[in-house]
Amino acid sequence: MSNRQHFNILIAGSGGIGRAVALLLTQWADFDVTIYLGDRDQSSAENAAEWINAASNTLSARPFILQADAPSSEMLDICEKADILLDCLPGSLAPAMGRLAKQYRMHYVNLTEYVAETAELQEIAKDAETGFVLQTGLAPGFVNVLACQLYQRFTEKHGINKLEYMGMKVGALAENASFPSYYGVTWSPIGVATEYLKPALVVRDYRKQEIASLSEVNPIIIDGKQYEESYTSGGAADLPDAFYGIVRNLDYKTLRHPGHYQWVKDLISNNPSSNTAGWLQEQLLKYVPVLEDDKVIVFVTVRGYDEKGYLQTMEKSFEVEPIEVGPYKLKAIQSTTAAPMAECARMLLLGNYQGLVLQSQIKPEKFMSGRFVSKVYTDRKAAKFSSELSLVEVSSSKIF
Repeated sequence: MSNRQHFNILIAGSGGIGRAVALLLTQWADFDVTIYLGDRDQSSAENAAEWINAASNTLSARPFILQADAPSSEMLDICEKADILLDCLPGSLAPAMGRLAKQYRMHYVNLTEYVAETAELQEIAKDAETGFVLQTGLAPGFVNVLACQLYQRFTEKHGINKLEYMGMKVGALAENASFPSYYGVTWSPIGVATEYLKPALVVRDYRKQEIASLSEVNPIIIDGKQYEESYTSGGAADLPDAFYGIVRNLDYKTLRHPGHYQWVKDLISNNPSSNTAGWLQEQLLKYVPVLEDDKVIVFVTVRGYDEKGYLQTMEKSFEVEPIEVGPYKLKAIQSTTAAPMAECARMLLLGNYQGLVLQSQIKPEKFMSGRFVSKVYTDRKAAKFSSELSLVEVSSSKIF
């Protein structure tokens, strides 16, 4: 008989990320799970549960119809027994899910980059009896914890606690990009549209302020490859507040292939009366192909002056490709978003948390070495160097 702990996990949303989180939990967790997978579309929930169960020949995933505004008796029964609610629904529904988690004493984890809804959830979570970790995906989420890790390492190395700059950059990209959009839809088009249109939160000269998304586009080279970067909404999470008075300049930018942002800006400027997220989503689906082959680029840099007055920098980058989990291959955007959420779920289930937990409050080293995150975000450059070193050692042994 297994001595492993068992948890009941409610996942709201059976789309690409919801099913990826469920797959990671059933395949990689160091505890047993029963997954209650909810979706407003019954066939979607059933198909996702069947897909998850087939991976391990179990019945660990159970589908149900999810109604965010008026939960059914079946859904409320599941809430009664669930230990945690993992919210993979559109950001507009996050406050409703948060209130449900609080009412039924479930831990709560979500993904959304929506700023107003996150502020509402922070109020909901203040006096919760369980833990609420918000914005736990890729960006916001992983990239913010990585930035906090680099800050800790930088200040320990140089003996200072103030920075000149902290920059977070992420791109969910197609492998190939062609005229006119230089883009391929690899994740939620409504999420892309929203982050392009809503304002971005930055820190300039120690002051937090909002600036227009897409207001500045610059080229950038990461690991020898050229991209372009621009401000977009939501990716900075709580770091502008957490590093108030500590970092002179802080921002989050989204990476794209060169030429994409000009296409988007032309599209918006030519249709000034239609600029809503719904409209832009329709344009993306109309003109941009949906692609399966993808990669995720993550780049974080921190910069500051050491005790001698010399400018120092510390950087970290990842390039993540699709990954095999059990019998399936997850897209890069699926695994890089699902792994941080699963890691935060594990943190809450195995820890002792109450109330709001922000990205800046997560212990970076423990998070980055966690069983879910470390399997997806591997340091491929270090692994390549180690492999090349081994080949050199083998070659040398043959010579001598």
